[in-house]
This record gives sequence, structure tokens and C-alpha cells, in this order.
Amino acid sequence: MGNVVKLFVKSAVHMKKLFFFLLIAATISACSNKGNGELTGVQDRPRFYQPDPTGMAFIPLGTYVMGVGEEDVPYTQMNNPKRVTVSSFYMDETEITNNEYRQFVYWVRDSIARDLLGQTNPEEFLIEENPKTGELYDPAFLNWETKIEWGEEETAQTLEEMYLPDNERYFRKKEIDTRKLRYRYFWIDLNAAARKDYSQPADATNGAFANRPQGREDRSVYVRQEELNVYPDTLCWIHDFPYSYNEPLTQSYFWHPTYDHYPVVGVNWNQARAFCVWRTALFNNYLQSKEQAGLNDFRLPSEAEWEWAARGGYEANPFPWGGPYSKNEKGCLLANFKPNRGNYVDDGGTTPVIVGHYNANSFGLYDMSGNVSEWTRSAFDKAANMVTWDLNPDYVYNAKTDDPIAMKRKVIKGGSWKDIEYYLLVSTRDYEYQDTAKSYVGFRCVQPYLGRSKGDNPAKASNVY
Repeated sequence: MGNVVKLFVKSAVHMKKLFFFLLIAATISACSNKGNGELTGVQDRPRFYQPDPTGMAFIPLGTYVMGVGEEDVPYTQMNNPKRVTVSSFYMDETEITNNEYRQFVYWVRDSIARDLLGQTNPEEFLIEENPKTGELYDPAFLNWETKIEWGEEETAQTLEEMYLPDNERYFRKKEIDTRKLRYRYFWIDLNAAARKDYSQPADATNGAFANRPQGREDRSVYVRQEELNVYPDTLCWIHDFPYSYNEPLTQSYFWHPTYDHYPVVGVNWNQARAFCVWRTALFNNYLQSKEQAGLNDFRLPSEAEWEWAARGGYEANPFPWGGPYSKNEKGCLLANFKPNRGNYVDDGGTTPVIVGHYNANSFGLYDMSGNVSEWTRSAFDKAANMVTWDLNPDYVYNAKTDDPIAMKRKVIKGGSWKDIEYYLLVSTRDYEYQDTAKSYVGFRCVQPYLGRSKGDNPAKASNVY
């Protein structure tokens, strides 16, 4: 009995000490949290203001009847008009140009070169440890500060595998082998995560990380990996129109300075999405280097976003400029398309013209109709409007390689330089296959706005990077 009493006394003493320690910890914690005891939220949060991204226009939230337009001339019965609401977002004022897409191509080229040079000269081209903590990076980061001396003999020897082999070189010209310009990226399948879909095997067939345990606690099952060539299909000008002389455009449209500010074409849907991923990482990495909060991802617009932006805030507009005609009061055509049964030159251009050549719509967007058609993120289905929600409607399907071809259709909008007037209507729906590149299809990006609308955030622009 005495031992039991002693044990009880000791336990009581220990409990008293533990209570005293917890009381001190709680007191210290309370003292360190400034305030008057009221619920005030975390006070050390940084102020934030979302600036207009360079080259992008702000598209305010709004509601409209999606699919309303002119008479359904070909009787496709695909529009199924429906009132929808779209949140605020930013959109590129013009289609992505050759020179802007070339920045992506050059980044992929230079990253491959730095990786090769890092194998022989890691001190110059790789960052292998954190300079502040000494933590080793595995794998190492590429060092973008070191300039690549392409003409230097040792560098040229190291990078020889990036160039065309001797038997493929024309006129003894040394050129980068564009087939090797491959970009690998990762993305999170939020739709699968929302469905709590744990059934997908983590192997190379579905793009997930291999050799990872599956289960509710392992989110890596939702991480997908993609790898693709990023160089535009410059031969699209010939295979799109086999009985037409388009060799000069094949040879010069993407790389020649004359066409720097023309819309990029020959880019399939997968490449356009990869460009958006790269653009997001490029911008957010810069913000991170400045210790700024990141922004929403750049991506392709949904069909509903594209149509709302093209209407310019006017619900029943058949064209981006209003309508109902494709000419102004002076008889000048308002877009680059195929008028009057093939009079291509009547609008001032035969093939694509420089972006921003025609007037912008009320939202400040150029060439929403004509010039080149544009990829959207939406999968194509005639009855999509009947199943999507009326708030930010979006019908998305990430088709796999072995899926039926009908499941690879993506909505394109706006019509192009080779289309008749019907395809310029903002409500007209058309499609192309996600793995095909066309000489008349380009794209532009959007970035969702953080907040409801401009003016919600009281912070000032001076607080931004």
C-alpha cells in the first residue's frame, strides 16, 4: 500500500509539473501573439495587388447567352443556346506570335545545352547546392547565369549531338536538330483528385510517377508527366494544301524576322498547353526570386471564356466588332478571312497578317475573328452545353494516345484567313484534333483573376514587384 501511495504522489507531482509547463508555454504563446485577445486573423500577411500581365487585357466577369448568333446556316444544331456566367480573367490581346513562341523553343534548346555542358563542366552550368544552407540538390538546377559560347571549340564539341548529323545537313550548314527539342513537364490531375480516383496504376501508360505506392495518403497518383517536341510543324503549309504552292512559307514563316509578329501556327493543342505550363513556371519563378506571391496559372481559355471575351461585353454581338456586317461604313473588311468566294486580297492579306492589324473589340482584344483560329481547352461535343454548369462552364477531357480519335477533338474558335464569314461568328463551333498542327490554327493564353473584379483589393500597385 505504501508503494502505491508513493507512486500516486509521484504521479501527482509529475502532472503538476506538466500542467505548470503547459501553462507557461500557453502564456508565452499568448504574449507573442499581438492583439487584444480578439479574433483578428494573422496580421503578418503580405499585401498583394495583381497587376495587368504584359500584353494582356482584363476581361470583367459577366453573363451572356452562350451560342446565340446568326442563323445556323449549315444546320449543325451544335450551339444549344444557354445563359452562362463567367468570372474575371486576363487574356492575351493578340494571338501568341512567332517571336513569343520562339522564346519557349529557345528556352528548351538552352536547357538541353546547359544539361549537356553541366556533365563536363558542372561548376559553370549547374547549381548543385543551396548557397545559404549547403543543402545538396538532387537533381541539380541549371545555372542560367553562365552564358553559352556556342562558337567556342570545346563547347561545340560537347553540343555536337544537338545538331543534325552530317548526312542530313544541306549545303554543309550546321543546324540544331529540332526533333531533339523535347520538353518534359508535370501537372496535377485535379479532376481525378476531386473524384477521389485511386484506381489509376502509377506507371508510364497513364503518365503518373512510376514505382510509387498507391493509397489515400499518397497524392503522387494524381501527378501526370508529359514529354513532347515543342518545335512547330513548319510543313503544315504543304500538307494542309497539297495542291498549292506554299513552300516559301514552309521555309521561312516561323524563323524569318519578317514574320516575328505574325501569329504562330503549326502548333498542336498539346504544344499550346505545354507553352502555358512553361509560361507559368517562367513567371512564378521570377516572382519567387523577388519573394513575391505566385499568381494563377496561364492556360488556354475555355470555350465559354473565349466567346465572352470575343463578344466584347455585348451579349448579342455576332462579331467581335459588333455587327451584323463584316464591313464598316466605308466598305472596308474588318478581319482577315476569305470573302466573296475566294477574293483573299480584298481584306488586305492572303495568308495570316501581322497581329493587331485590325481594330480591337471593346475589351481591347485583337483578331478574335479571322487571321487564325484559336485553340481552347474545351473538348468538343455537340451536346456539351447541355451537361455543363452555367457558372464558368467547361467540358474537359485529357485524351490518351490510345483513345478513339473522336475523343481527341478540341474546340477551336474565331475562324481564320482561309475561312468564309460564317466561321468568324463568335458563336460558331468548330474543332481540330489535339495532336494535329494546322497552318490556320494558333492560340492565346488566359490567366484567371485573383478576386471578383478590379477594385476589390485596396492594395496599391506600388506594393507590387
